[in-house]
Amino acid sequence: MTADDVRRVAYCDDLDDEEQRYNVVTVTLARPFDTERLSRNFYATSSCGVCGKASLDDIAVRCEVVPPGFTVAADVLVSMPDRLREAQRVFDRTGGLHAAGLFDVEGSVLSVREDVGRHNAVDKVIGEQLLAGRVPLADRVLQVSGRASFEIVQKAAVAGIPVVSAVSAPSSLAVDAGERLGVTVVGFVRDGRCNVYTHPDRIA
Repeated sequence: MTADDVRRVAYCDDLDDEEQRYNVVTVTLARPFDTERLSRNFYATSSCGVCGKASLDDIAVRCEVVPPGFTVAADVLVSMPDRLREAQRVFDRTGGLHAAGLFDVEGSVLSVREDVGRHNAVDKVIGEQLLAGRVPLADRVLQVSGRASFEIVQKAAVAGIPVVSAVSAPSSLAVDAGERLGVTVVGFVRDGRCNVYTHPDRIA
């Protein structure tokens, strides 16, 4: 997806509850959306998009493989969780939010978003870059505060992000998705160490 695929994003203006008005947005696409691929087979409330799917094939994305060429130093990578945590302003008050951050090769924080759901935090970070016309993000690292699920790896691949780094573990499906989509998946990034699961050539 590129910025050309989105015609308009705006807050809903037809909600009565003032507190909820700015939690809901309407997205108008530039071309018709294939709703059949996202059909659910039973009621679910998960934000990750997995529940209700008949098979994993229904949620596997089809996108270009992220090309090689980008590298990030290991010592820079292992510093990102602390920098992400320092930028979590709402977490300081609540202690109950996930975060996703976008970093450059020097480890500078470019964008941080928080949400109860880690998938939503990733959506916020990538969505901001999409609306600014910066996608694909071929020279960026996505750092997440929890574990790396395969949905997060897929979202990174669609946005062209070459490295997904997580404080906790990646799932086996995340590793498989990283291998298939050309994304470097890094887990257990803590205490100055990390595990690299796929495409290790990007970690210098």
